[in-house]
Amino acid sequence: MMTATKASELRFFPSADGDLAYLDTGSGDLVVLLHSGFVDHRVWRAQIPALAAGHRVIAPDVRGHGSSANASRPFRWADDLAGLLHHLDAGPAVLVGVSMGGLIATNTVLEYPDLVRAVVTCGAATGEFQYTDAWTRELQAEMARALAAADIEGWLDAFERLLPGPERTVADVDQDSLRLIREMARGTLSKHTPGEKDWFVPVADTFARAAEITVPLLTLNGGLEPADMLAAAERLATTVRDGRAEVVDGVAHYPNLEKPEIFNKVLLDFLQTL
Repeated sequence: MMTATKASELRFFPSADGDLAYLDTGSGDLVVLLHSGFVDHRVWRAQIPALAAGHRVIAPDVRGHGSSANASRPFRWADDLAGLLHHLDAGPAVLVGVSMGGLIATNTVLEYPDLVRAVVTCGAATGEFQYTDAWTRELQAEMARALAAADIEGWLDAFERLLPGPERTVADVDQDSLRLIREMARGTLSKHTPGEKDWFVPVADTFARAAEITVPLLTLNGGLEPADMLAAAERLATTVRDGRAEVVDGVAHYPNLEKPEIFNKVLLDFLQTL
């Protein structure tokens, strides 16, 4: 398994609103790995070396996360990613995203279709999706309560429960992965202050526009995700022109962390079809 990225291995893109960090390794057809919320590119530690053996892999830290600058003006994820790819004169790319990263992938293929040759989403559908199950809604409420009270440890205790999901406990999962999740989230939280302005601008009407997506799209989700998440992924896969849905049994929000061998095989098999 890949060890933690050294700071010296990261490169920086001087965007119009601060420097954005990214890892750039390997050679060949381009794959961009887009991490989930509150963590950073290290969530892909098991995918980066596996993919870089035959592909060029770019793994950014999303604005406000990891080693990337916070926003000081309105921004969109898709614009940041397009700016990075244009800066590198790179693309079109296969975009692979988990959770927030999956939304970045679908936003980008809608806004910058010429930069994208395929999309893989995990734990995500399109931007308008909202969880309705009781477990997730209670978890979100618990995280909001902890954040409002500046209870960082309480927030981390709630956030880490995304790894096991609703049908398991944190004792049931790999503890190294759990420590990594907490470490990354603690680092991202430390970049922000209570009550700071949220400059993020969402892309509108993403599901209504999903039929515009003509590149191959794979939804690859953990089978222990809440049912409405799996249903939304299935709807996305059947709405786009060339989509399919696959499930990794026995895991929840982070199949790439919990079952990397299976995740990597499905991903590499998909890349071979392009």
